[in-house]
Amino acid sequence: MSSVAEQPRRAPSQPELGADGLERGVGFLGLLWASETSIIGSGWLFGALGAAVLAGPSAIIGWVLGSVIILVLALVHAELGGLFPVSGGTSRFPHYAFGSFAGATFGWASYLQAASVAPIEVLAAVQYLSTAHWARNFFKSSAAAGAASGTLHGWGYLAAAILMLLFVIINIVGIRWFARINNGITTWKVAIPVVTILILLIGHFHGSNFGHAGGGFFTSKDAIKNILLTLPAGIIFSLLGFEQAVQLGGESRNPARDLPRAVILSIVIGAILYILIQVAFIGALKPSVLSANGGWIGLGTSKSAEATKLAAGPFFTLVSIAGISWLATVLRIDAVISPGGTGLMYETASARLSFGLSRNGYVPTAFERINRSRVPVFGVIIATVVGILFLLPFPSWAKLVDIVTSASVFMYAGAPVALGALRRQKPDLARTYRLPAAEILAPAAFAGAGWVILFSGWQTYSTLVVALLLGYALIGASYALRLNPRAPAMDWRAAQWIITWIIGMGVITYLSDFGAGGIIGGIGIFKHVLDKGGTDAIGLWGGIIASGLFSLIIYFWAVSTRLPEHKVDEYVRDVYPPPAAE
Repeated sequence: MSSVAEQPRRAPSQPELGADGLERGVGFLGLLWASETSIIGSGWLFGALGAAVLAGPSAIIGWVLGSVIILVLALVHAELGGLFPVSGGTSRFPHYAFGSFAGATFGWASYLQAASVAPIEVLAAVQYLSTAHWARNFFKSSAAAGAASGTLHGWGYLAAAILMLLFVIINIVGIRWFARINNGITTWKVAIPVVTILILLIGHFHGSNFGHAGGGFFTSKDAIKNILLTLPAGIIFSLLGFEQAVQLGGESRNPARDLPRAVILSIVIGAILYILIQVAFIGALKPSVLSANGGWIGLGTSKSAEATKLAAGPFFTLVSIAGISWLATVLRIDAVISPGGTGLMYETASARLSFGLSRNGYVPTAFERINRSRVPVFGVIIATVVGILFLLPFPSWAKLVDIVTSASVFMYAGAPVALGALRRQKPDLARTYRLPAAEILAPAAFAGAGWVILFSGWQTYSTLVVALLLGYALIGASYALRLNPRAPAMDWRAAQWIITWIIGMGVITYLSDFGAGGIIGGIGIFKHVLDKGGTDAIGLWGGIIASGLFSLIIYFWAVSTRLPEHKVDEYVRDVYPPPAAE
């Protein structure tokens, strides 16, 4: 068989814009704001506190590091999104490059991530509302359990369920109406953090907080580890969402032009905003509050009144202490709008991801049903049901963030290997954006995703693996019951590197110095194994080096097992139809 390089090339093709049968009414601003509204959510409300508790002022380094990792991943998605403008794109890129097993694996991770974000955002909104006297029983929080911790309580469950149902109504109205609503919501969501940053930096900034007041810029001898722990503890979660423009690729008016620009610009805006938010938070806290609680770490463990209030609503408490009552009121309103807008966007994305999974044949065809507004309504309803299940009393916002972050970077990791493979499989397809130095940046992006998974810790990773196994079982049931006639035969060749990667990352994480996190750790039959993670057998740097080298080995192995070009042509037929016979 001749190699891909030796085969005659077809002329560069343009994607078929009607491939998915969805309404293509979303313009550039709609795509940009779809990503931005997902980035600016509960992360801006809670991320700065969580990072400061772990690393103090040096958390700023964590935001820069996290921004670099996410930006490189975003650049990868920018090329793939322009190349394949399809609905639920992140669940389909690995499918095109490696076949059905890869598509099922990364597709399920994509759905798991998107479906779990909406309830987390609702949880954050209700938590912030609990700072109001009339809603004080909506949420049980405890600074002793860590920053941004707690569970829904009493009427809080009803408030959360109402918000989730509201997402259904808005989604079913149609994507054009959603885009109009979302544009207004996101404009507000970006404006309020900017106003807050300016007010805190100009009139309420304490430079001493970056030095001696909180214990120094680096708060402990474990400064490097603490900075790395900030990544899965809230930083990466806060920066998630750039891919939402990609998920809506099947509904973009001009995807080839707009998708790459929206993806790149959204993460640049988000990264700048979050770094400034962290600086403003650190500088605005009164030094007396830091001293009273024993420094930054004490804010996450102290039972003082200030620490408890900060855990429930960090920026609301900051501006209240500073006496800016009007801004406190605005922030309480924003605490519903910002997480609500993000949750709404992810609810929309969940339906598009299940649509993509169905188009690929992994889940029942019911997920492809669209209403008169050309919205996959069944997918919206199921995503809402899944979201409501996540509203059960799991340990905390912070713990759920760990899981979602791991699922997200696992999902993102499928894109760099897909890019490396597709550069060799389909080099002549028209690329409106071409990632420069892809030979270096694509494997670097894959390694970066592996590092974030490592920093999440063994308990979190083992929880993610259990969730992946559940996904395999559900997809297997769809196959067994023949619920989708397009179910493809499994391309098991890709399973070799995927399963090796999953097991290998588990071993490295287990032996590393990172052991915190996880929902099911310490519960029932999982207690004995999952509570023993983070053995520190290979140390901090041993884990980092082992993870990086292992990721590079897996990356190049994966690219070498890519599908042959003719097989890729079969999978992308809906997007790039074969030329008509002459």
